[in-house]
Amino acid sequence: MTRHTTPENSTDTPVRLGSPNPSVPVDALLVLSFGGPEHPNDVMPFLRNVTRGRNVPDERLAEVAEQYEVFGGVSPINSQCRDLVAAVEQEFTAGEIDLPVYFGARNWHPYLADTVQHMADDGVRRALVFVTSAFGSYSGCRQYRENLTEATEVVGDRAPQLQKLRLYYNHPGFVETMASKLVEGRRHLTETTVSGPDRVVFTAHSIPVSMAAACDYEVQLREAARLVMERAGYSEDGEIEPFDVVYQSRSGPPRIPWLEPDVNDHLATLSQQGVGSVVVVPLGFVSDHMEVMFDLDTQAARTAAELGLGYIRVPTAGTDPRFVTMIRNLVEEQTVGAPRLALGHLGPWPDQCPPDHCLPPRRPAAPNSTGPD
Repeated sequence: MTRHTTPENSTDTPVRLGSPNPSVPVDALLVLSFGGPEHPNDVMPFLRNVTRGRNVPDERLAEVAEQYEVFGGVSPINSQCRDLVAAVEQEFTAGEIDLPVYFGARNWHPYLADTVQHMADDGVRRALVFVTSAFGSYSGCRQYRENLTEATEVVGDRAPQLQKLRLYYNHPGFVETMASKLVEGRRHLTETTVSGPDRVVFTAHSIPVSMAAACDYEVQLREAARLVMERAGYSEDGEIEPFDVVYQSRSGPPRIPWLEPDVNDHLATLSQQGVGSVVVVPLGFVSDHMEVMFDLDTQAARTAAELGLGYIRVPTAGTDPRFVTMIRNLVEEQTVGAPRLALGHLGPWPDQCPPDHCLPPRRPAAPNSTGPD
């Protein structure tokens, strides 16, 4: 397990953002996400962006595109990010924080480099960056920092300094948001099913085992799930009720091992064990985007129905006021020295990952992998 400390002179050598100049005041916030298609004609170009350099044939991408066709060829992630930007702007206004909020994406419009150019044209000199990924992995952390470096190089000397905010998987704003949604979901399940004992199942995007070996992804997921259960009140005599952490959205050839168990396989196991219903908490996601809608609301829900399991999937953090306030808290850590809040025993994650953390997988990830987001 990586300790949550960073040596004073450590640097992330593959990521050349460096330390921001404290003499330059923070004058903007950038919300950075994975991006997604917003029109049926966008789907194949988007998937080619995601898999660029991996030699994935269009025939395979067409199979993936069928998932988007279920929802009219539109991923909701961009619109949800815009909703989050609007909510953060309102939070800033209420807190008298004078910072504009921008939105950029890794794989689709508004492309990150275009957004950074827009920021430079607006005169932004130093911006904080909130990434829509709460947990540490190459796909969910270091790669975003690489994206930021690449974008500043594209824009050139006028590009603002960009500082990624820390991981927030154990921040009380995130934990309490998900705990509240778990309580409501379990209450609704109890009112609508008589299927016997239930089980809380936390899900996250699977990643290659070799990627997981270079980060604390599994540790952080388990800790966040435990904290959510604790905050939701599901403990007795100091002991947390049993819960499970499982994975979804695994892709690519079977020869490349990814984290397991898969949510669908696990539902079958629970059914065999006599569990009557499940409350699925998409802990690894902060918005109800494609992986949540297709893999959980479509595939996993169908699996549960075939097994005779009661099933409910609780919402992601989205624009919950506690989650939005958390973003303000993270900004205030860097602007006014606000306390670095964290629940549990691991403490707050450092502003920069340790040099040997969140490294790329030793072998290439599956060719159509999107990674956790």
